[in-house]
Amino acid sequence: MKKFALLLALLYMCINVNAQKDSIKIIDLDEAVVYSNKFVEKKINLAQKIDVVTARKIADFNSQNTGDLLIRTGNVFVQKSQQGGSSPVLRGFEASRVLLVVDGIRLNNAIYRSGHLQNAITIDQNMLERVEIMYGPSSTLYGSDALGGLVHMRTKSPTISASNKLFVKGNGFARFSSANKEMTAHANVNIGGKKIAWLQAYTISDFDDMKMGNRYPKNYPDFGRRSQYIKTINGIDSIITNDDDRIQRNSGYTQWDILQKLLFEPNQKVKHQLNFQYSSSTNIPRYDRMQDKKDFGGNIGKVLRYAQWYYGPQTRFLAAYNLSISKLGFFDNFKLNVNYQDVKESRQKREYRRYDRFDSNREHVKVAGIILDGRKAWGVNEINVGIDGYLNKVKSVADRTNLLTGIKSKKDTRYPDGENNMNYFGVYAQHIAKLNGGKLVLNDGIRFQYVHLHSTIVDNSFFHLPITDIKQTPFAVTGNIGLVYMPEKTWRFTLNASSGFRAPNIDDVSKVFESSTDLQRLIIPNPDLQPEYTYNFEWGLNKNIPGKFKFEFVNFYTLFKNAIATAPYTLNGQDSVIYDGVQSAVFASQNVEKAYLFGFTTRLQIDFNNKFSWDNTLSYTYGRFKNNDGSTTPLNHIPPLYGRSSIIYAKNPFNTELYCMFNGWKRIKNYYLFGEDNVQYATPDGMPGWFTLNWKAGYTFSNHLQLQLAVENILDKNYRYFASGFSAAGRNFVVALRVGF
Repeated sequence: MKKFALLLALLYMCINVNAQKDSIKIIDLDEAVVYSNKFVEKKINLAQKIDVVTARKIADFNSQNTGDLLIRTGNVFVQKSQQGGSSPVLRGFEASRVLLVVDGIRLNNAIYRSGHLQNAITIDQNMLERVEIMYGPSSTLYGSDALGGLVHMRTKSPTISASNKLFVKGNGFARFSSANKEMTAHANVNIGGKKIAWLQAYTISDFDDMKMGNRYPKNYPDFGRRSQYIKTINGIDSIITNDDDRIQRNSGYTQWDILQKLLFEPNQKVKHQLNFQYSSSTNIPRYDRMQDKKDFGGNIGKVLRYAQWYYGPQTRFLAAYNLSISKLGFFDNFKLNVNYQDVKESRQKREYRRYDRFDSNREHVKVAGIILDGRKAWGVNEINVGIDGYLNKVKSVADRTNLLTGIKSKKDTRYPDGENNMNYFGVYAQHIAKLNGGKLVLNDGIRFQYVHLHSTIVDNSFFHLPITDIKQTPFAVTGNIGLVYMPEKTWRFTLNASSGFRAPNIDDVSKVFESSTDLQRLIIPNPDLQPEYTYNFEWGLNKNIPGKFKFEFVNFYTLFKNAIATAPYTLNGQDSVIYDGVQSAVFASQNVEKAYLFGFTTRLQIDFNNKFSWDNTLSYTYGRFKNNDGSTTPLNHIPPLYGRSSIIYAKNPFNTELYCMFNGWKRIKNYYLFGEDNVQYATPDGMPGWFTLNWKAGYTFSNHLQLQLAVENILDKNYRYFASGFSAAGRNFVVALRVGF
């Protein structure tokens, strides 16, 4: 409560400080300009499909976290295993195959897993200036991991005063949501002098257990119900009957985010900036695993398996120095970024009434990076060149505690307990030529990437693995070539071919991991993994009559080579072993021969007048592994058909939107049973299709005060996103008060 009191005090200050008057509305940025090309570039000149979410739209979405922000665009599918989770999927690629970038710095580190991630929520969406989503391979500019695309999150920057007077500006908000009793408070302040500016921001969010909807899918009246949960009473685990089986017990958590930036501009040509970001949380329950059951035998029988299963505080710290110079030697623009990241995560679990073994796995990742980018323009040509390098160091520890005696003993670590290093080095060039008066634009680029991985196992007594020293040094050349043709102002056609590259990381090559009970598997290291490659071909058309009509269609085909998938394996000649008292089939990450994906995205927007519009998006992806016998197997991570449709009315000071979010069926025949599709959390027929009806509105009372109201999932549908073991919110009432000065 003290944290909320502090932030509410900051909100009060935002209203009462006598400073420059400004509209509470965040100034919209020009969506025709993108930054993911390393330097500012017009979106219409780029053949790759890119979506832009501006600061104004981010505030209008009023999302609980960055994952929800991406969902509300209608263009990105996001998987959730728990309330504190969000794993974006781009064109059928997820987790370590989608690159997350913040302020030009890659977040993907050496232990980003191929399963579902929650790292995206460590970026405070309330401090984002914009989000740029690049679809398809993006390895030319950003290197390994961008197989399906890239999510580039740019935080706001400090503002220098335009006069000799001190420039002070701030805003904040408080929000409440009924479905999980969310309480969020945010405040940020910018103080700018003539050459120095400082920006600081704070957000804290508290989420209680999520309540799901009450209208269940046809034929599945008990889908997702939380009928029982485990509670420890006076030191004894007890199975409790849930008094409201729509409340997903043990799903709440608290998170806080801090951002600090300092800008120094000694003159118009040079900028220095320090960037500090910190995010942490309380323990985050792994809700999907808390539903697993196990047969304990004897008088217990088959009951809920885990009394405790949670991620420890998810901590991310970033420090970066940025230098920008105009007209430096050969280059028109030059940028240097030196950064350091410190990431801590842990997994804590204990089975029902097993007080003798509380298991703790803890990982600590340190990443140091450097990025140098230069840009030169001459005639009809522009070229961006750069080099980058990232050094990853991973420390993995584990122990088992007997809660009755307090004695700790050694336990097998998730990653090797010795040296774990993974380093990336790359050189790239990206060229744009604006031909025929700008009607024809050529995009082409190339990248050379080298990766070095080294892992060592010191204690091999747990599994007696045949190899204890793993080394890999892959080298890759990737590139892109595309054309943009604009015969007139309202038409735009694109052709694009690009390749992507992903080096197996420490999570792929070296981890030891236990899967869920219903499909009990033990995944062990495989030092023979090879890099993954994607080769993507796409075409698109765009018809845009500003203020009246916009239509966009993009069709893509991706060949996925050396795709890594979990498949049966052997350990010392055995296809199964006893692990934690359970007979477990041995699996490992392995390269399959080939896979392919194809699909489309489309958008139709009709502006009936300057106040009233209708906006629609639709996305579809199909993916299959090619087997040696000529047959095919469903590729994992492939979402069902999904999209968004909305009717918008806006006339100052009022705006409102009625919108529908929808997902089609994911039939069981289209699940990949050995990967992360989580068939055990679906119905026997797969994941039912669904739609939600939602309404939101905003009213601006003055330049300093705005009220936002929303009713989400008006029909109180009970539904889950594909591959998710956590049900979405039922009918949810949201109120937010935004203030500014």
